[in-house]
Amino acid sequence: MGVKNMWKHVVFLIMMMHCCTFMAEVEYFKYKDPEQRIGVRIKDLMKRMTLEEKIGQMTQADRSVLSKDDMKNFFIGTKIIQLFVPAEKASPKTWVDMVNDLQSGSLSTRLGIPMIYGIDAVHGHNDVYKSTIFPHNVGLGVTRQKIGAATALEVRATGIPYTFAPCIAVCRDPRWGRCYESYSEDPKIVKLMTEIIPGLQGDIPTGSRKGVPFVGGQTKVAACAKHYVGDGGTHLGVDEGNTIIDAKGFFSIHMPAYYDSIIKGVATIMTSYSSWNGVKMHKNRFLVTDYLKNTLKFRGFVISDFQGIDRITHPEHANYTYSIIAGMNAGIDLFMVGFNYKDFITQLTYLVKNKFIPMRRVNDAVKRILRVKFSMGLFENPLADYSMAKYLGCQEHRDLAREAVRKTLVLLKNGKSFKEPLLPLSKKASKILVAGSHADNLGYQCGGWTIQWQGFSGNNITAGTTILSAVKAAVDPRTQVVYNENPNDEFMKASKFDYAIVVVGENPYAEFFGDSSNLTIPEPGPRTIKRVCGSVKCVVVLITGRPVVIQPYVETVDALVAAWLPGTEGQGVTDLLFGDYGFTGKLARTWFKSVDQLPMNVGDPHYDPLYPFGFGLTTKPRKNYKNV
Repeated sequence: MGVKNMWKHVVFLIMMMHCCTFMAEVEYFKYKDPEQRIGVRIKDLMKRMTLEEKIGQMTQADRSVLSKDDMKNFFIGTKIIQLFVPAEKASPKTWVDMVNDLQSGSLSTRLGIPMIYGIDAVHGHNDVYKSTIFPHNVGLGVTRQKIGAATALEVRATGIPYTFAPCIAVCRDPRWGRCYESYSEDPKIVKLMTEIIPGLQGDIPTGSRKGVPFVGGQTKVAACAKHYVGDGGTHLGVDEGNTIIDAKGFFSIHMPAYYDSIIKGVATIMTSYSSWNGVKMHKNRFLVTDYLKNTLKFRGFVISDFQGIDRITHPEHANYTYSIIAGMNAGIDLFMVGFNYKDFITQLTYLVKNKFIPMRRVNDAVKRILRVKFSMGLFENPLADYSMAKYLGCQEHRDLAREAVRKTLVLLKNGKSFKEPLLPLSKKASKILVAGSHADNLGYQCGGWTIQWQGFSGNNITAGTTILSAVKAAVDPRTQVVYNENPNDEFMKASKFDYAIVVVGENPYAEFFGDSSNLTIPEPGPRTIKRVCGSVKCVVVLITGRPVVIQPYVETVDALVAAWLPGTEGQGVTDLLFGDYGFTGKLARTWFKSVDQLPMNVGDPHYDPLYPFGFGLTTKPRKNYKNV
């Protein structure tokens, strides 16, 4: 071989080496290439992942026990806010800084798989200071898709791309402490309310495959339909209890909303703490794998509830190894383990390596998690955008929440006779009384899952308008508004009012803390109703998360309004009380006479309610206030 030919050969080899290197680099970054199909990206990434990296993706830990280094060292795939916020009254920037700091830990790993940060934004972005708090599901009306879109923007404003909402439970017994998280006792209404999912995630493209998750860009968030399935039907309304019902009833009442959620492209579904006929949902392979994944073709991921697998055993966490095996075999993909994530990772790794859990089950879970992450665009946009902060608590969203309040209120009584209605109230009255424990308490007005898990009392923890403040803003400047939270008999005898507005109800609660066997309004609410309404014409506004015992007071009051848990925008209540808008709301659940009747739902043979499902008086808005 001549020198000239030898150099040609060398040049050719060098070119081939560069070409191979280039092709290797292209192949290595294939899963990061947005031009590739999601299936191709998943396959490419999966073949590069170690067992440890896969198990990290299946682990959701609480922010309070995580650091950026933990994200890197344990490959944690998702995080939840449970008992931690970055600071009291934290600004959007503080939230975004926290999320991005943790995300930087994920991006610094070998494969750079971004994490998902999740939060319970169940009636607006309810954990965050100065966010818009919408009415709880118990009262939500036709504004559901707009509320989903507004919530998505406010969640994104804090750098978070995933919410554990909506709750599509069908509450069949108001004694259940989570009944206010349910839209209705009627599965048809709950099914309709899944329209909030396109609000959160965006409208799924025409022609999309059934069951494939969809999130439409950086102004949307991944949603989570929960709690799968039957959590609203437990015996005696006991939270995390046992739903005792045959298959026909179970599938016709509790499953329809999940059909629609899957059709709408919901990204994730959360399993319930509850049981069906004695079998815990967190270990129910038939419902999770055979039915949800195989029959309904759901292709997003199934997530456990917080420490859900711990509760498979009694007492909790008694046999964690068994709980992990049971949860994995049931078909759970992502485990919300909370605080003991290191123990979970260690045990699951051991169980897989020693073939107690098949590798195909791990691969199924990780594929689903990655499918959602790719659908969310996390690989292209892993870091949060500070420019979204403008949406948190913005006036447009507060106006929407006020509209939602107007549409949720139900007028149960208006006047002691049909010919003499009390509502709408006059704005030009000389002197009026506002009374009751809930009239000037934003925390009570919002209910549980607001700033804190169990809610709060008072007006200083977030921004909003109490009903008292709304009354003062609504009436004529010359009208004297007297506020007395719990007036005594002497006060009532010594005072003269044109009418009174009494605002009472339940104190905030969440989950099992709200389970109630008697469903009575706590004192001094009943005493206030009797004292005030026994002395002057009054309208009673009920702030409750469900129907409560009111039959003893109905004859005493002149007008009665179910305001449910209206959130931060109290003006929505006064918009109707004073006639700026008319009452249009209808009961989405039955109002019982006595708890002895429960459970009692529309269509039951023993149906004998105080106010039936679908009931609601109407009023017309007043167009002219010159003479009122």
